[in-house]
Amino acid sequence: MNAFKQPRFYLHNVLSAEHLNFFRKHGFIHFKNFISQETVRDFLREIRQVQEHLIGNNIDKVNGVPLKFGQDVDGSLFIQRIAFTSQYSRTLSEFLKDPRLQSLLHLLWPFDGRIGENEKDGLVVNQYVNTKTSALTQLGWHTDSPRDLFLGGRILPMLNVGLHLDDCPRENGGLRILPGTHTQNLFQLLFRKKYFVDNKADKNEWAFDIEAGDLTIHDGRLWHRVQQSPFEGEKSRRRVMYIPVITGAYQPKTAESATPFYHKLARLKSNPNGHISWTLAEGKTAVAQRGVSVQ
Repeated sequence: MNAFKQPRFYLHNVLSAEHLNFFRKHGFIHFKNFISQETVRDFLREIRQVQEHLIGNNIDKVNGVPLKFGQDVDGSLFIQRIAFTSQYSRTLSEFLKDPRLQSLLHLLWPFDGRIGENEKDGLVVNQYVNTKTSALTQLGWHTDSPRDLFLGGRILPMLNVGLHLDDCPRENGGLRILPGTHTQNLFQLLFRKKYFVDNKADKNEWAFDIEAGDLTIHDGRLWHRVQQSPFEGEKSRRRVMYIPVITGAYQPKTAESATPFYHKLARLKSNPNGHISWTLAEGKTAVAQRGVSVQ
């Protein structure tokens, strides 16, 4: 694994020429202290409230996208992947209008980009935690581009924008990328690695030292994965908000939207501990059998 040695970038208002040049060459960029620690705490509180609302109202799918349920370190039920989170939080929805986020659209030039709050999977919150019953501890190598193929379209430029809500030094796992692979040909994009199955470290991968409040951005065509934490329990917790920055025709989703095929496939794949993500009913049953409250 290569040590991460990019300059310390900060995004105060708009992207600079240095930012643009770095991103176009490497396919990613990392901004420090994008939000304050107070705002981190505010967002975590909002996420908890959204989670309580979804579980309390027996909602297990939003706009056709299944939620991923698991068991937290204290044995309680929680949502490890929340789709369209901002639809349940005015605070998070307003955050998506931040002018600094809007400036990221320049990274997609010459394509016209937008923040897809109501498209794809919307604002996604992933809550990684490493326990024996966790349904989300890591993600294997993948790019984000083939989703367009599953949806019957052509591959279009997009950005994967992650706002990190916990400290995550490289020793604790977290984001790994193969810099420069955003310029690969179609065969390499589809077959360079086994999608989501391959979790092995690559000698050319780069790791990040991330602090709560940092923002990472990478081209959707870039190969990346999420390394499992070597720790268990609370020390392994990593919460990330993923902001969709996309191009192409406007395709909003509603409560009547069908479940995309790739989400149905994901339901069939076990995680490394042998567990699959629960439906809400399965999660409540499993937690109740262990004598733990679902809330």
